[in-house]
Amino acid sequence: MPNKILVALDRSEIGQQVFEQALVLAKATKADLLLLHVLSPEEEGSPHIPMVSNYDYYPGLSGQSFDIYQNQWDNFKAEGVKMLQNFAAQANTAGISTEFTQTMGNPGKTICKLATNCGANLIVMGHRGLSGIRELLLGSVSNYVLHHAPCSVYVVRSLVKAEGTEESSQQQVLSA
Repeated sequence: MPNKILVALDRSEIGQQVFEQALVLAKATKADLLLLHVLSPEEEGSPHIPMVSNYDYYPGLSGQSFDIYQNQWDNFKAEGVKMLQNFAAQANTAGISTEFTQTMGNPGKTICKLATNCGANLIVMGHRGLSGIRELLLGSVSNYVLHHAPCSVYVVRSLVKAEGTEESSQQQVLSA
């Protein structure tokens, strides 16, 4: 039975499902939760690095673009902390001891390193559902964690199929 569950969250649609599954597991096993959000440029909704090609001609443009990017990045970080605070409050209300952390880095490596350092018995995370060339180019965080984690990994799959049609959670459980 796990006594510490590391929950890797992002701001995608599946993040809520990941949290809910982790909360159910924590209630059933009386485990503590550690919520993690890894700040990464790969995450959905992260600000894009500004590309300025003619900055020699317009020297002020480069600094202005960086200021805009920095402001967007600060907002992105603040939204991540707000998400973690909301999830932690829900878990604490349910009687589950919960902590959270947000850090910058490579998501797969960061998840595995934190799991090792905090002594997690289980990692709960989502799967973006990438396949083919997109998975090859972007990589699969869940695949990396499955192969490098120091403990068991529970992967929550999205309830939305790649074609955009939804399936019920009951159907997904029955087909598994």
